[in-house]
Amino acid sequence: MWMSSMWRATLSPGRRAHSALAQLRGIVEGELEGIRGAGSWKSERVITSRQGPCIRVDGISGGILNFCANNYLGLSSHPEVIQAGVQALEEFGAGLSSSRFICGTQSIHKNLEAKIARFHQREDAILYTSCFDANAGLFEALLTPEDAVLSDELNHASIIDGIRLCKAHKYRYRHLDMADLETQLKEAQKHRLRLVATDGVFSMDGDIAPLQEICRLAVQYGALVFVDESHATGFFGPTGRGTDELLGVMDQVTFINSTLGKALGGASGGYTTGPESLISLLRQRSRPYLFSNSLPPAVVGCASKALDLLMESNAIVQSMAAKTRRFRSKMEAAGFTISGADHPICPVMLGDARLSSQMADDMLKRGIYVIGFSYPVVPKGKARIRVQISAIHSEEDIDRCVEAFVEVGRLHGALP
Repeated sequence: MWMSSMWRATLSPGRRAHSALAQLRGIVEGELEGIRGAGSWKSERVITSRQGPCIRVDGISGGILNFCANNYLGLSSHPEVIQAGVQALEEFGAGLSSSRFICGTQSIHKNLEAKIARFHQREDAILYTSCFDANAGLFEALLTPEDAVLSDELNHASIIDGIRLCKAHKYRYRHLDMADLETQLKEAQKHRLRLVATDGVFSMDGDIAPLQEICRLAVQYGALVFVDESHATGFFGPTGRGTDELLGVMDQVTFINSTLGKALGGASGGYTTGPESLISLLRQRSRPYLFSNSLPPAVVGCASKALDLLMESNAIVQSMAAKTRRFRSKMEAAGFTISGADHPICPVMLGDARLSSQMADDMLKRGIYVIGFSYPVVPKGKARIRVQISAIHSEEDIDRCVEAFVEVGRLHGALP
């Protein structure tokens, strides 16, 4: 033991660093081999075209139908959205090289924040570079050790990470279990503020938070309600306002976080919208807001135009609802289990990680781009292929996707 310590002490700094790096590489290679062995290795396919219902993929000839993008309304390649981004780029530049409070606030940022607040029927809004940052910035700025936050156990990773950053007392209730939430709320009565945090739509399963019951319990136990609407904003509800509109509780949800990177243009960016005083506090204390560059002008321009198009007509929203029902009904009739409610996130439940990966690869060979999801993105034993319907998919696209699933499912024994 003494000789080993003495030997390490005589190593030069360069050799000690090399030894530490070799040790790290050994640990990392072991972790990577474990991922490969579990069949949950996540490869990144290279797309060589713009986003849309039909894309081009490096190494594969011909067009590929894309059924796994968050491009719910098909606006990421909409000509008016693209032109709005080009115009903002030419007028306001590539970026601000600064955070908002230094010299990073332009008129277009303020205009988009006002537009978001009007869209959600809230008092004010604040922009972030992503919804992940919006979730990272909210809880720490708002909650103290005197407070409590109650979170659905299947909330998005960004909500979980945001809650970890705050010093509030943390309660976790079983997924969509309102009896358990009530139990937790009773326990949390000893704290100053109580905040119930939930996804509006849970992205891995496509199920919907029971906001009517959550809001009823919040009123009963004096709690606030926070909803992440990333997979609902723009297309859920009669006019696309989201889950709170769908369930008739827009006036009972305290504040909303959502994204500009899915239905609203598909580029990047996120936001919080709610009471004006809360938004003002976030501008003063929210670390991702204070210490990150402003959202690039081109992204702001694209998102602003996407909101304009959405507020002008809800025809796209209605179109997508019909296409979602078509896919779900045909897949279930074929014998597949599709998780979730009537939402364009349609998880094809397979259970086995290797099976979901292999089926996704074989779907690509048949011209359908889908991705298998496995642990740690979803729980062990709950692997699936998550299909996402877009308003710009045709009925023929949907039928072709179902036909490929049936063929591949039979090939791999997922169907009789």
